[in-house]
Amino acid sequence: MSSYKDKMPTKVDKAKLSDREKFLLNDSKYFCTLPWTHLHAYPNGAAYPCCLAKHEYPIGSMKENTIEELWNSPDMKDIRKNMLSEQPSKQCTKCYEQEEHGWTSMRNSGNIHFGHHVDKIKETTADGHYDDVNMIYWDIRFSNLCNLSCRSCGSIFSSNWYDDQVALWGKPDHTKVTYAGTTKMDAYDQLVQYLPVVEQVYFAGGEPLIMEEHYKILKELIRLGKADTVRLIYNTNFTRQAYKDLNVFDYWPEFKDVSVGASLDAMGPRAELMRNGTKWSDVEHNRETMLKKCPDVDFYISPTVGIFNYSHVIDFHNDWMEKGFIKEGDLNLNMIQDPLHYRIDVITPKMKREVEPKYKEHIEKIRPKDYLGRATGGFESALNMMMAEDRTDLLPTFKRITAQLDKHRGQETHEIFPELSEILID
Repeated sequence: MSSYKDKMPTKVDKAKLSDREKFLLNDSKYFCTLPWTHLHAYPNGAAYPCCLAKHEYPIGSMKENTIEELWNSPDMKDIRKNMLSEQPSKQCTKCYEQEEHGWTSMRNSGNIHFGHHVDKIKETTADGHYDDVNMIYWDIRFSNLCNLSCRSCGSIFSSNWYDDQVALWGKPDHTKVTYAGTTKMDAYDQLVQYLPVVEQVYFAGGEPLIMEEHYKILKELIRLGKADTVRLIYNTNFTRQAYKDLNVFDYWPEFKDVSVGASLDAMGPRAELMRNGTKWSDVEHNRETMLKKCPDVDFYISPTVGIFNYSHVIDFHNDWMEKGFIKEGDLNLNMIQDPLHYRIDVITPKMKREVEPKYKEHIEKIRPKDYLGRATGGFESALNMMMAEDRTDLLPTFKRITAQLDKHRGQETHEIFPELSEILID
């Protein structure tokens, strides 16, 4: 069985790879297949080479540019050129940081899943131009429509955040519900032509399970006979499972390869504060229902680890294993890199020393049954990131923002997270 940290692509014949291609896929520090296979767009239309690219450096906008124009925009060509000449790109620094801490980065993952397209480099010109709009992997966030207002989110990715944004810091430069394209269906209408060649669709948002566009794509994939060949991946808050009369639990069994990553960071009242609008009993009910209706669908929790749940995420993992909702390896940790004040390395040195043994004990507990090494690797990388730097200079910002949101939402973070009291209470 392959390890989660293996670098070799899953759909490639090693013997047919040139030395150059082997180097790019296995040893390069900067090469990534995604600029040859993929585009990403925020709910406000800002376009990037992938979802982890630095938000300060878009390659264009779906509101102003067609997919064809974005594909060979000056910035997109520069990224390809840099990758082929083993040079870093300003858009890609989050992946570099993740890899420094032992994480399996978006770059690593892209090369694993789409490395069989490495031969596309032969068709790339010296200036990074690549003619074939090879949209085999989709991650277009059609809108910011969402039913939650998570602490680490904002109005660009959640319509439910809009009123909080207005009340606390002023009106943003976009409407409450935003769309990636010029109209609600514009992005979908541009993408639908690539459905015959698509290999993987990643649904996120906003909240994809309450979006009309999501269900239109599923219906069209079924109609085209691609339900057995396309891979569906989800990032969902898992509080809802339907749009109008369309229930996703009726669609997932139609597909051969579905992976559902539930963005759940904690349990109970902690979950309800971190992801405001969550009713924890609904989440657990949805998991029970999914086990009955979609038993063959791959499911894992995908916590975003930061200052709030640095310790509790282990308790949550244990709780859901004990309830039979997940197995040891059904966890994919993400780490907050932005906003900076929510990062895991912001906690005090004392808090780090106290929690370090808990991480090490949990890692050794789950390791024997974490066959792919995904969960253990995530916890190890989180621990490495936690201990690598002292960012306590960001604690005043964390305290100020937390106090503002607590007052506005009528919440008391230190009561729900008593382990943060020494940070939040003078």
